[in-house]
Amino acid sequence: MKRLALPLLGLLITFGLYAKINEPTWISLFNGKDLDDWTIKIRTHDIGENFANTFRVEDGLLKVRYDGYSSFDRQYGHIFFNTPFSNYLLKVEYRFVGDQCPGGEGWAIRNSGAMLHSQDPKTMLKDQDFPISIEGQFLGGNGKDKRTTCNLCTPGTNVVMADTLFTPHCINSQSETFHGDQWVTAHFIVLGSEEVHHLVGQDTVISYYQPQIGGGNVAPVDPKVKVDGMPLASGYISLQSESHPIDFRKVALVDLSSAKNDRKKLEELVKKALK
Repeated sequence: MKRLALPLLGLLITFGLYAKINEPTWISLFNGKDLDDWTIKIRTHDIGENFANTFRVEDGLLKVRYDGYSSFDRQYGHIFFNTPFSNYLLKVEYRFVGDQCPGGEGWAIRNSGAMLHSQDPKTMLKDQDFPISIEGQFLGGNGKDKRTTCNLCTPGTNVVMADTLFTPHCINSQSETFHGDQWVTAHFIVLGSEEVHHLVGQDTVISYYQPQIGGGNVAPVDPKVKVDGMPLASGYISLQSESHPIDFRKVALVDLSSAKNDRKKLEELVKKALK
């Protein structure tokens, strides 16, 4: 019996390690306490300047607020996690609250987003409005009209949809509309320069392929950074400040790099993570 026990024990240990390796591990980008792992860039301000305490942590939430603004004045802001990623599943839980900052554009009411494969904030010009990136656009309902969320916008980028290069700035997803101050869970499956999927909860609402630098809707920009046609294989993740208050209570990801060359393993990891 003792001779049999050792191989059996080894088998169990091996199986246990295999199961653990093939379980998704969530990495919290926002720790609920501070913004030490993040870098702020607000238009017309130097990198690292958190003008008027726009981005703050209160009650365990990452909040975007404008109580220190007299007018928004196109001071678009972004807060970047300091580590770039390439292949990952990102989870963001958000809710819109309160009233829009005076001076915000009409299109920016209950509008924010998660910027994927973003340029390094250190390469942004002081007056640059948005980072070169692909945006998972968050929209909140106005109480009556249909207004989808997890849409696609493309500041300084293009993508391929239905085998055609998509060059317009934004396209709506197939999501439902979320009115009020309710929490919404967004997921983004980002696979290097190959494909990206936006999900609301567990439902895929838009997919696209071959993200690349190109097009307009970002200015001014350093031409050495905006190299049109360059595939976007990796980049930074940032959250927006576009004039409407918003709360984020969870920002986390599963790094899928270990499974990027094994489609079956990749799909299995994502499926488990989304449960």
